[in-house]
Parts: sequence; structure tokens; C-alpha cells
Amino acid sequence: MHPAPSVIIFTSLSGLGFGLLFWLGIDASAPTGWIGFTFFLMAYALAVGGLLASTFHLGRRERAIKAFRQWRSSWLSREGWAAVLTLLVMGLYAALLVFGGLQLHVLGWLGAVLALATVFTTSMIYTQLRSVPRWHHWSTPALFLVLMLGGGALLSGRVTIAIALLILAGLLQAWIWYDGDSRLLRSGSDMQSATGLGQIGKVRAFEPPHTGTNYLLREMVHVVGRKHSRKIRVIGLALMSVLPAILLLLPFGHFWAALAVVSHIAGVFTCRWLFFAEAEHVVGLYYGKR
Repeated sequence: MHPAPSVIIFTSLSGLGFGLLFWLGIDASAPTGWIGFTFFLMAYALAVGGLLASTFHLGRRERAIKAFRQWRSSWLSREGWAAVLTLLVMGLYAALLVFGGLQLHVLGWLGAVLALATVFTTSMIYTQLRSVPRWHHWSTPALFLVLMLGGGALLSGRVTIAIALLILAGLLQAWIWYDGDSRLLRSGSDMQSATGLGQIGKVRAFEPPHTGTNYLLREMVHVVGRKHSRKIRVIGLALMSVLPAILLLLPFGHFWAALAVVSHIAGVFTCRWLFFAEAEHVVGLYYGKR
């Protein structure tokens, strides 16, 4: 699929922001005063900034509010409600903690659970799509959640937990690439099923369905060269997991910690670009693109 920058920014930054909110919520002795204010400000900047970035992919942004009405059937709507509830609960928790010195653990844990639910609903927007076999798998929400927790642990300074989760995220990402490369083939979709002409035998594309482009080709069909893809995978995995884990193993220093954060964020952006760019929508079969 076409890797829209707004969606890449949204899924990457919001995951980091809600991940940081999760760890702040379950912290038995969460930071207070200006230190606490800084941590919560960073979490909200990432979470809200990511959510705002997602609106740039909408054709009619003024209608975004209508998405909240469809919570019974839409994962996008559920994500919106979960995000709003998380930000409200954690906002109250942060205000009491930072300005009143009062830590209500119940509010913190509730906010942490809601943060997990928010990232899970985000992942389900993609997981539910049977038309994209690479996404329609349990590993999609698993990766979103592991990256959320790993990134949040990194930002909150939980070195040991961050190293373990970053390594886990790297291993899971590598396996997803390996297994995902054959999911379209294993799904059973092909040119015969795409055209509905399978009953007459083998079907091949003689000419494109039309001479010009359209929305489906622009948004749903994006082909990445195999060699190009492999290079980006190595770069993304190294930046997202390997380099940050190595930097965290070095004697603690603010420079190494900051470099680990920058590397991880760059790696998440790179891998998330591939998440969209390599997603083979079955409609590409109809156009002879797969």
C-alpha cells in the first residue's frame, strides 16, 4: 500500500507517547514536580502529535468527529474513544501528581490499561483487513504492543526492561517479515479469484483494466523492489533494536541514552514505512501488479 507520511507519523509517535504514559501510570513512585511535568509533557506531545498527524490523511477533516459514532462496528472509532479516555484519565493523574504531589495509583493503572487498549485498537484497524494478508495476523497487534512498551520503557529510563523489549521487538519484526512474505500466496487469492473467471481456467492479464490511474492504484498498490526492501529492513532493524540495545549496555551516559532514543525512533519510522509499503492489497491482483 502507499506509505502515506501522515499515517507513518501517527502510528509511530502515538505508540511511543502512549507507551510512555503506560510506564508512568504503573510506576509505584512516579516522578513529581518539574521532572514529572517534563515526562508527561513529552508523552502528551508524542501521543497528541501523532493523533493530529493522522487527520492529514483524511479527505474531509471536518468530518473526523463523526468517526466517534461508529464505535460498535469500527476499530477506528474505538481507537478514538480509547485515546480520548486515556488522555483524560492520565491528564487528571498527572495534574494531581505534578501539582498536588498526590499519586492515585488507581487512576494511574486505569490510564495504563487504557493506553494499552488505544494502541491495540490502532493495530486492529490494520489487522482486521482480510484484503491485506500481511496484516491479517495476530503478529500485527503483538508487534504494535511490544514496540509501544519497548519505546515507552526507553523514554522512561527503564534500561533493563527496554533492552529486553527492544530485542523481542527486533526478533518479532524479523519473523513477521519472513512469514509475511508468503502470506499473500497462502491466502489463496490470485488472478482467478480477483477477476471471478477461475471457472474457465488459468487467467492472465492481457491489458490493464483502464489506461489511467485511479484511487485504488494510488492508495492500495505500491511495489517495493526485493533488493531495495532487504536493505531497508536491515537498516530499520539495526536502528530500531540492535543499536539502541548496544548503546544501553554501555556505561550510562546522557549522550548514549539520547542517541539510543533517536536511533530507536528512526528505526520505528523506517520499519513502519515498510509496514505500509510492503502490504500487498489483493486488489493489486486484478491490476496484474502482484
